[in-house]
Parts: sequence; C-alpha cells; structure tokens
Amino acid sequence: MSPPGVGNGRLISMDARDLVRSEKLVRSVKVVCTARGLRSLRSAWRRRRADAVGLPRRGTELARVPGEVQGAEPEPGGGVVRFARSSLRVRVTAGGAVFCGWDGAEPEPSYALDGPCPEADERAELEPDTGGGWRVVSERVTVTVSRNGTVEVRTPGGVVLRRDLPPRWWEPAGAPGPAEPGLGGEGARWLQRSEVAADARFFGLGGRASGPRLRDGVYRLWNTDPGGSFEPGDDPLYLTMPVQLVVADAGTHLVFHDNSWDGTVTLREGEEGAGSGHDRPGGCRTRMEGGPLRYWVIVGTPARVLHGWTALTGAPAVPPRWALGHHHARWGFRDAEEVRRVAAGYRERELPLSALHLDIDHFVGHRVFTVDGARFPDLPGLAAELLEDGVRLVSIVDPAVKAEPGNAVYEGGAAEDVFVRDARGREVRGVVWAGESVFPDFTDPRARKWWGGLYAERLAQGFSGVWHDMNEPVSFAAFGETTLPRSARHALEGRGGDHREAHNVYGLAMARAGYEGLRELRPDERPFLFSRSGWAGLQRYGGSWSGDVATGWAGLRASLSLVIGLGLSGVPYSGPDIGGFTGFPSPELYLRWFQLGAYLPLFRTHSAISAGRREPWEFGAEVLEHAAAALRERQRLLPYFTTLAQLAARTGAPYVRPVWWRTPKDRALRDCEDAFLLGDALLVAPVLEEGARKRPVRLPRGRWYDTVTGRAYHGPGKVVLDAPLSGIPVLARAGSVVPVTGPDGGVQLEVWTPCQGRKGAGAGTLAVDTGDGWKKPELLRFATRLRDGAVTIEREDGGEVGYPVRVRGEAPPEDGKPPRRTG
Repeated sequence: MSPPGVGNGRLISMDARDLVRSEKLVRSVKVVCTARGLRSLRSAWRRRRADAVGLPRRGTELARVPGEVQGAEPEPGGGVVRFARSSLRVRVTAGGAVFCGWDGAEPEPSYALDGPCPEADERAELEPDTGGGWRVVSERVTVTVSRNGTVEVRTPGGVVLRRDLPPRWWEPAGAPGPAEPGLGGEGARWLQRSEVAADARFFGLGGRASGPRLRDGVYRLWNTDPGGSFEPGDDPLYLTMPVQLVVADAGTHLVFHDNSWDGTVTLREGEEGAGSGHDRPGGCRTRMEGGPLRYWVIVGTPARVLHGWTALTGAPAVPPRWALGHHHARWGFRDAEEVRRVAAGYRERELPLSALHLDIDHFVGHRVFTVDGARFPDLPGLAAELLEDGVRLVSIVDPAVKAEPGNAVYEGGAAEDVFVRDARGREVRGVVWAGESVFPDFTDPRARKWWGGLYAERLAQGFSGVWHDMNEPVSFAAFGETTLPRSARHALEGRGGDHREAHNVYGLAMARAGYEGLRELRPDERPFLFSRSGWAGLQRYGGSWSGDVATGWAGLRASLSLVIGLGLSGVPYSGPDIGGFTGFPSPELYLRWFQLGAYLPLFRTHSAISAGRREPWEFGAEVLEHAAAALRERQRLLPYFTTLAQLAARTGAPYVRPVWWRTPKDRALRDCEDAFLLGDALLVAPVLEEGARKRPVRLPRGRWYDTVTGRAYHGPGKVVLDAPLSGIPVLARAGSVVPVTGPDGGVQLEVWTPCQGRKGAGAGTLAVDTGDGWKKPELLRFATRLRDGAVTIEREDGGEVGYPVRVRGEAPPEDGKPPRRTG
C-alpha cells in the first residue's frame, strides 16, 4: 500500500518530469486537506528540520583518483596494489568469486554476505603484469590491474568481460588523505565507470518495472514506495539492489557493489560496428553518495553465476509446500463472515485455495500485532475452521508502531529502547496508517530479538505466515521523501551510522527479525515470510511480491519483468498482485493475469480497498471456467514447484528463468522479454496484449511440445501459437521429466518424448516430499532416451523409478510410430 499524495518517479525526459512535478503538487495539495494529510505535512517539516540539524553540510569538495601504481603486497588469493592516493585489494575466493575493495575496504562487515567471507583461493597469486601493472590468475578468472587503476576481469582464455576504469572520489577540501571505507562513517562520494562488450545486455538491479532487459537509462538505488500504482518506466521501486547480471557472447558475469547508500546506475548498451567500423562497448556508471567502494564479480554460465551468488549471499529459503498453492488476499475484508464467504466460494466451486491473507484492516486502528475483536471475535477459531479445509491464514505486518500510551507494542519497545532516534537522541516520529508512529531499528540485534518475539501473538491468533509491507520504510509526507530523515541514527550492528546507510537494508533486517523469530517460536516448521522491500540476501529469509502494480495491460507486463529481474538478483520466490492492486480489471485482463500467475512462484490475487473484487467468479462464467482450469493445472504442477524450490535452495537457479538461460549466446533470446522458462522443462508464453488469440513465441534450440496438443516444434526460431481464452501457450522440452500430481493424488512422472539417438537424451529431477520441516529431501534424478520407438526412463543412481510414468508428445518424424514406454 502506498502513501497518499505522492507521485511516481520515472525514467522519463526532462520535459515530462515538469509535468509529473505539477501532478504531484496538485495531489499533495488535495491530500493536505485531510487529517492524515495535515499529519504528513508536519512529518515532512520535522524530517526537513532533523536533516538540517543532523546532517553534515557539504562544502567545497575535491576530486581524487588513484594515481600511479607504487607497489604491491601479496596476500592469499591475491593482494593489495598500492597507488599514490589509494589502494586496491584484490582477492579471488576458492569458489572463483572476485572481490575488489578500494581505500582499505574489506569484504566484511556486510549485510549481503551469508556468514564469514569465503576462503581465498590459495592457488591464485598476485604477480607483475606487463606495463607496470599486476594480475591475479586463477582457474576460473583472471584479474589485471593497470598502473593507473584500471581493473579488467577476463575469462581463463583471456577475453575481457569487464573493464572498470580508475574510480574517482569527491572529498571535503582539506581531508587528510584517502577517505574512510564508509562503514559507519560518511566516507566520500565516488564514481566508477565500467565497460562491457558491445553485444552485452544488462539484467537485474532488483525489482524493476521496465525490463527484464534493462535499457539505456539511469536507475536509482534507493528503496522507494512510488506513491501509487506503478507501470513500466516507474523507477525506483520497493526493492533495489546494486546487482547486475551482464550477458554477452564472450560470457556471463554478475557484479555486486556491496554498498547500501543512495546511488545510481547509468546503463548504456554498446553498438557493434559503430562509427568507423569499430565496436562501441557498452557502458555502466555507478555513482554512490557515500560508503565503501567494494564489489564482487562472479563469472561463468548463468547457472554457475547464480550458484556462486547463492554461495556468497545465502541459500533461498524454501517455502512450505502450501505456500506454493493459490493465495487470495484483499485490503478490505470487512469481517470474519466475509472471509468465510470467500473461502466457501472457492470450496463450493471446487477451486483449490491454499491461503487467505488479512490486510491492515483486521488490526485495531491499523495498529500492528492487534486484532479488531468486533469484526474478528474469534480469529483463532476462524483459522482452525479454515485449516480443516486446507486453507491457511497469512497476516500483514508493518514496521511502524503507533506512538501512544497504552499501546503495548509501543510501551514494550520504548522500555527496551529499540526505536530509531534522531541526532539529538529523540525518537524519530513518522506518519503511517495508524497515525504518528515510531520505527524499530532492525539494524540493532536487540531490536530484532524483541521484534521477533512479537510474532508469538500472530501465531497465537492462528496465522501460518506473514507478509511485510511498508518497510522501505515509509513515512507519509506531503513533500520530499516518504521515509525517515536521512540523519536518523541506527545501530548498524554496533558500528553506528545514519539512515543514509541503513535505509536500503531496513527491509532486509526486518525480514531477518521476523524469520528468526518465527523459527525460534516454531522450530519444527519452515517459516513463511515475504517482504515488499529488501536488499541483497533477502532470499535467506523469504521472497517478495510486486507491490502496488497498476491495473492495466502495462501493469501485467511489469509483473513479469519484476519476477524475472528479482530471480536474476537472487530472490527466486516472488509474484504480482493478480489483477493489479488498483482499479477494476476487465474480465479478459483478469484472466490473462491469472493464467500468468498460475506459473509464477507466488500465485496471489490481491487488491486495494477501493478496487474491484478479485474472486474468479466475479468475472462471469467463461472466466470462471478458464481460471478454474489454471488453478487445477497449478495444483497438478505442485510437485514440480516443490522440486524447483529445493533446487533453488541448493543451486540458486530461480524457478522463473529467462528464455536464454541455457543458451546465453543466442542474441535473439537475450532480447526476448515476453516469455520465460519455468525450471528447465517448461516454456511459458503469457498473453500480454488485449484481444490476442495467437502470439509469436521464440524457441530456444531443441524440440518443444505444445502441452495441450502434443504437437512438436523445433528451435531455434519463432513460431506462432494459438492463445485462446482457455489458456496461454506452454511448451515442454523434449526428453524432460516433469513431476506432477497424478489422478490418484500421488506423484506421477510426466515424460516428454526425447529426440532419437544419444544426443536427444533428456533428464529431470524430483524432490521427494518430506513435509514442511527441516529435513532435506532426497533429490531423485532421472534420464530419458528414445531408442527404436521406445521411451526409456531410468534413475541415474540405478534404483527403481518408483513412480507411475506417463509418456507425452507426438512421435518424432524420423520414427513415425507412437512412442512406447520401457524401463
């Protein structure tokens, strides 16, 4: 949910920005005429005054560059290269990740890393390079440092993947030498310019509405509620990360600037044969307003890169099995009886439903960790009643705590001294839905421990999971930024600092508090948590969702961009508000959104209190029929989704992958943004345009089967497929093994006929269900072949297949006979 009276930030021209400012001003004037508007006006003035007092003023600044190389000191995995006015530490880890830290910056402390810094690669050594520079050579990557500070990351074959030009810092005049690394202090503003291959394409940067391929433009690194529903082009949004995935013919690499301060990334795609026939490389300018200049680079195939990223920042949390089903949410359930009616509507129509979500309206006056007893007189009883039908309750949790005497949460937090304070030591006050509020400092371990204990109240009320909202964090404001003062003080794990450094990790630290609290309260169950805001490493605690996506075809397209972009940034579990958060979707738009959502990790309908209903039966008999088919298909694919969740935790591979995942050198696929791979087996081509009943689909290399007709198609290339209202095109890779729910309710292996011969062999994996505890499931791997018209399936470990097998897909043309199943 968004604060009132705030406009969207966009990747737009300067002329258009003037219009947006005017619209924002008009909305702000209107909202100030309300009680909440007056409070938000006072809050904005308080924030401005606090920053005027608490932030240091920037005076005259001088630019600094590293200067000429002076020498080097070897260390395990690399060493320190010293320049006239700076130093650079280069370290290659045992897993092949490269760390670069300027001005004494170390890998730790870091909110992104999962535990201690990985061990150095003892075989990688710092040695002199040509031209007076230095280099570190390892098995997977070579790093060269020139005499003036240019850093090149190369493949083992010597091809340059990334060239980082000498950085530049801006420091107050008279500063004595290089600035502090910026951990707990202001540090210096800095700029790093980089070059990549002319054919490279950019992805990632967290959740971006435009994409998933990121075009030329400026992308801000500051978690932001856009102040209303968003569409492609609105930027920044709730969950930004300084994580780029760069894909080129020469190879794929990920670069992560481990710095949580406000900043921008300016991207420019290259041109091949530009000017006099020479390539113009792609470019990236990363500018930060403070903090350390340190970054990681991981190279390899997309799968290897994401695996390395997971090893560095932590394995994605595996959601409970029920959380991979369908969720229904609404801001505006009037009372317990309405919740019962919605659940009964699903049950009576035999529509699968896993969870119902309660928004802030079930609280007392929007106060977190409360229940309105008049409208929900027996919430634990309601939860138990729903659970008998397999439906869980999920609760919203906002970070803001209403600052008033008698509010037990406020008084408890004040007694523990866990709220954010200003430079003068006073509680920072903001305005959110409950009114004037304070904010826990989740960068303080004491605050996290206290907050985590509060989830006992949610569990006692019968909730099975939580979703974190408004945790950028948001504080309503009639003008300026809708967040805490930048001068607000934070513990930052004991180092101390202000909101400029803490802002982007606030949602991440809140997720940690909730996850650790739930795990301690119910140690035998995996917690279910997803968060609107976060930062690098959020996947350790849960997933995310789109936030307040606009109702419209543009919002539908933005939904897919966000899910793919978050997956490539390390957060594999996410999904949009089906139907859009605001407005009244047409029956066709709702159905196409619903059909897309059935193939995304978080499958949830949701809407604002003023928006139209989102129950499938509200859109007519035809939509209900086709939505029911999508729900049944999601239920049928649950064993596949649970397998993808386990694979994501072990390998970092997202459930939803771009179509170029296995063939990143296919340039046509790199530019494909309207389809995706679900795991390795399925290609999903959602309908994103009004009135479309056919749509072109670009296929990766290999044989693909239409999962409805069984007809085969060959890639690479483009085909046009039927896309009736009854369903969107979904294709299966030849030879793949897809675990599904069989007719008897058990697991069945769906085998899609492989191509003839040894090169046509296929494979698949099944995670054996072990419940929602912590026992790691066994992964069964299967191989398939087609020989003399017979399909064989075998377990790779030689054991019995152990599950019913169904062979699908038309016979390959070289046989002309229906395939048989053996083995």
